[in-house]
Amino acid sequence: MEKITYDKLIRDKIPEIIQKDGKESATHIAEDEEYVQKLKEKLEEEVDELLSSDESHEIEEIADILEVLYAICNAKGISKDQIEEIRTQKAKERGGFEKRIILEETRSK
Repeated sequence: MEKITYDKLIRDKIPEIIQKDGKESATHIAEDEEYVQKLKEKLEEEVDELLSSDESHEIEEIADILEVLYAICNAKGISKDQIEEIRTQKAKERGGFEKRIILEETRSK
């Protein structure tokens, strides 16, 4: 019997999927502090996957990133409306990224 160790946050239905594949799994439910830490690790994992994915999988990786971000917000009691309000305000004050401006350097006058 092959044993693989993970210690990472997984989607809620993964234990069922593992069982349907005829395998066993060991899991535990994270307390608040561990949960937020594992969400941050999952976010990093998903961003890395986006950065290394080909174009055909980018949309899936972006969806995964949003799922993790929404879970972080939920864990911290932050609503999507609050995030959107801050995003909109920052865009109003500092702009968005639509103009595709690349900063090359700055100089003192």
